[in-house]
Amino acid sequence: MKYVNKSIRKSDSMSLLTGKPVYTEDLAPKNCLVVKLLRSPHAHALIESIDTTVAMKVPGIECVLTYEDMPGSRFTTAGQSYPEPSPYDRLILDRRLRCVGDPVAIVAGESEKAVNKAMKLIKVKYEVLEAVLDFRTAKDSNILVHPEEDFKALCDVGADNKRNLCSTGGFEHGNLEEELKSCDVIIEETYHTKANNQAMMETFRTFTELDIYGRLNITSATQVPFHVRRIIANALEIPKSKVRVVKPRIGGGFGAKQSAVSEVYPAIVTMKTGKPAMLIFSRKESMTNGSPRHEMEIRVRLGANKDGIIKAIEINTLSNAGAYGEHGPTTVGLSAHKSMPLYSTPRAYKFNYDVVYTNTMGAGAYRGYGATQGIFALESAVNELAAKLNMDPIKLRELNMVREGDVMPAYYGEVANSCALDRCLEKAKNMIDWDNKYPARDMGNGKIRSVGVAMAMQGSGISSVDTAAVEIKLNDDGFYTLMIGAADMGTGCDTILAQIAADCLNCEVENIVVHGVDTDQSPYDTGSYASSTTYVTGGAVIKTCETLKARMLEESAKILECPIENLEFDGKSIHSYQDDKEISLVDLANRCLVGGSKTISASESHYSKTSPPPFMVGAVEVEIDKSTGKLDIIDYVAVVDCGTMINPNLAKIQAEGGIVQGIGMALYEDISYDFKGRMRNDSFMQYKIPSRLDVGNIRVEFESSYEPSGPFGAKSIGEIVINTPSPALAHAVYNATKVNIRTLPITAEKIAMGMMENED
Repeated sequence: MKYVNKSIRKSDSMSLLTGKPVYTEDLAPKNCLVVKLLRSPHAHALIESIDTTVAMKVPGIECVLTYEDMPGSRFTTAGQSYPEPSPYDRLILDRRLRCVGDPVAIVAGESEKAVNKAMKLIKVKYEVLEAVLDFRTAKDSNILVHPEEDFKALCDVGADNKRNLCSTGGFEHGNLEEELKSCDVIIEETYHTKANNQAMMETFRTFTELDIYGRLNITSATQVPFHVRRIIANALEIPKSKVRVVKPRIGGGFGAKQSAVSEVYPAIVTMKTGKPAMLIFSRKESMTNGSPRHEMEIRVRLGANKDGIIKAIEINTLSNAGAYGEHGPTTVGLSAHKSMPLYSTPRAYKFNYDVVYTNTMGAGAYRGYGATQGIFALESAVNELAAKLNMDPIKLRELNMVREGDVMPAYYGEVANSCALDRCLEKAKNMIDWDNKYPARDMGNGKIRSVGVAMAMQGSGISSVDTAAVEIKLNDDGFYTLMIGAADMGTGCDTILAQIAADCLNCEVENIVVHGVDTDQSPYDTGSYASSTTYVTGGAVIKTCETLKARMLEESAKILECPIENLEFDGKSIHSYQDDKEISLVDLANRCLVGGSKTISASESHYSKTSPPPFMVGAVEVEIDKSTGKLDIIDYVAVVDCGTMINPNLAKIQAEGGIVQGIGMALYEDISYDFKGRMRNDSFMQYKIPSRLDVGNIRVEFESSYEPSGPFGAKSIGEIVINTPSPALAHAVYNATKVNIRTLPITAEKIAMGMMENED
């Protein structure tokens, strides 16, 4: 391999570093109408009346749209394959407002000044309703978030809007209660993770316009261009053939842009006015009405014998969908199906869940997608089990963890065909110097240092669902165009897919021109989410390259007048090993563009019946001030098994970035609401994310396995890297203070108060 497993520089790096116009706002026409949303001040209300007469008289105002101007079809903004598991529970604008910030009116004008003035002149009379803000009380509450009769779910996910249920269900393998009866030790605890904002640098933004054929063109910062096309067609009640979606560069997504948060509003303005329109969410809007991680409360029951063999695992998850159900039925499953399979010794697994509607901001997809919450809960419970057994938690994991070749009943019955988790654990143990630092050391200055550990797994795409296609064309002079539908959101997938293609075609990576997503031209791809791009789209690249080479040989056989079975392609020429006939790639490419020959291109799609999990071990050393509870991270080590690394530098950056986000979730990020349902943490002044100074030393290493179903043996890496910091840090806090913190974030106050309670 010349390029795979090499640290090739990202293809767009210089454009980004030199500030060339590549993002949505850079590309928008100067004459775009400015679009803004008037938002509800109430968590739950009905619009009694809305008067836009005065607002429409403001000079420069093009339109003010209310629920009375909207189509009546419900839809979901979740970027998922059809039929979407997420319920169809939205209208573009609705008379019923279900959370603070729900849109009340869409205002479009020639300038921001005019739009801001018009928004102040809209007169709205609300009937304020009682809200349900605590997700623990939402199920079967008398307060219904979605009482509408046209609520519908395309898939059987247990949705029941008359019970405030977005989804409900479960899974069971073996007889849990019988296994627990034979256990010597049982851990039963409840863990609580808050909603988290993705806090990407580029907020949600979209511009729309009509082309010369009257089709709606959407340019948007999205991870799911093809899903956006369907979502907009559903919402506007127009054919998909009338919608084109273009994805430029994205300034970060982390799952937030797997929902169509901003696209529909400028789209309907353009359809109503015929004019280009641009909507840019403010930072406050992105934080209060985006698509954050689902808040979850997870109860874990864990049973083991006195020797530390885990015999049964039960997980019960309550998930807060918020006002709308985007990704609610699917994130919740990962809380168990991506945590329980880490342990192969149990003879029984049980999982039950409810996803409930409340009058808080609707949730969505965020890196880790439910696995992050579940792994915090289960890994914390395993660490508590180790303490109760008086056993080294690494030893406990060595006795129970999944190993290569194991069947994983809790992971849809898949086999761990590639798994270096045992080697990851051993390397992380050595990197952190576990044997000398576990559990804690008093530093003699009022501070104590301790270590903590956690394991994690994720997936590689959605098995039997995610589909990707690519097209490769041979151009004159012998260079290739690689057309992809996968959305590069800063992860470097354009570069990685070019590396795969270059090795398949035995050419220089510079000879592969990658063309990003335009739904009119790109082959179909479900989008960049679920850690799918390298594994699924990379598989499509390999298949397409093989088809392309076969067609090149077929055309060369005609030109050289020799049997195709005698021909070989070495990347630069096609030659016959029997009679020394040869044609260069350049000559073949040019010959194919004149009469008598065929132009050469190929397109193949790919999906996988399995989703091979990557694995990871994280270990952390912290220092805690015993008088204040203040925690400082000294060292965080991570060892990742993502199969074959396609690009080691990009993989390492993914890991480092994910660890920092995980540290933010563990120690800083805390979305909370006041008694009226207004978010307290609506800016970076209140919603804290870690800076480089807050995360200590981060060291990342890899233990490679070979995944037979992946491109060159690769698996995913994008999501797994966020999953270990929360449980590892909670474990380190316990080892230092004997305080178990089961509700995130872990704050100095919680540590200090816990130590005081232990002293009483």
